[in-house]
Amino acid sequence: MKILFTFPGQGTQHAGMLQNLPGTELAQAREVLGSEAETLDSPPSLQHTRAVQLALLIAGVAWARELERRGVSPDIVSGLSIGAYPAAVVAGALDFADALKLVALRGDLMEQAYPHGYGLTAIMGLTLSQVESLVDGSGTYIANLNAETQIVIAGSDEAMAGVAKRALEKGASKVHRLAVSVPSHCELLAEPAQKLVEAFSKVTLSRPRYAYLSGSTGRVLWQPERIADDLAMNMARTVRWQEAVISANEREARLAIEMPPGGVLTCLTRQAAWEGESVSLERSGVDVAVHLAKRLRA
Repeated sequence: MKILFTFPGQGTQHAGMLQNLPGTELAQAREVLGSEAETLDSPPSLQHTRAVQLALLIAGVAWARELERRGVSPDIVSGLSIGAYPAAVVAGALDFADALKLVALRGDLMEQAYPHGYGLTAIMGLTLSQVESLVDGSGTYIANLNAETQIVIAGSDEAMAGVAKRALEKGASKVHRLAVSVPSHCELLAEPAQKLVEAFSKVTLSRPRYAYLSGSTGRVLWQPERIADDLAMNMARTVRWQEAVISANEREARLAIEMPPGGVLTCLTRQAAWEGESVSLERSGVDVAVHLAKRLRA
């Protein structure tokens, strides 16, 4: 039986999320980012994509490494959107310092492309085919396939509001504008993604020591060049989180531990025919996660 570490994407961030972090990751980030690292999780900073993504990277790596220090290592790692970056670092495929530089650039590219008026909206209670019919001709795009009846769309605020209204009329149980200020995971970000591809060409990745499960394809990647492509292009590719969870389940992962912040991925994992246990480190605590992991390994 195997252990899966999961790393959340944007929308889970909150003020103060980098306070009382274990380990030295925040200090390492300070060496790369300078004084910016001190205020990444402040309310004003979290209004910006760059700060949000850097905070999620640092938190994910710090908590995963704390689990490793406590004797709990993953067999598989996977992240949703920006969560793929701490997953790649923890897997040993990407150096943490390089990840900090690349994520800072990623955030800047995304925010510069769409400084305001765009984002993501989650639609709950409708199937993919139902949402596709609403999106068709609306100027919005399918962004995330999080669960069978949780689909996220990307686009302008006005266009998304129109689709959300029609979704409720069609029977959606809930629509929710996410705390994401760019239209991620669709062709609107194809150009910024290509610029990130160029940046990755100057960075050396390694073969991971843990299985790197792509949240964009639902497949495990071992080749460094394929992981680099996955990381660079995932801002413009649909998230297929449900497929990733099913893949981990088929690989006999029976404990999924979600790194802080939040517990969104824990809920989504449970909705994907998961056969084991799924816990949020932030909500359950490190001791509970360690106990479950050691029981699984026994």
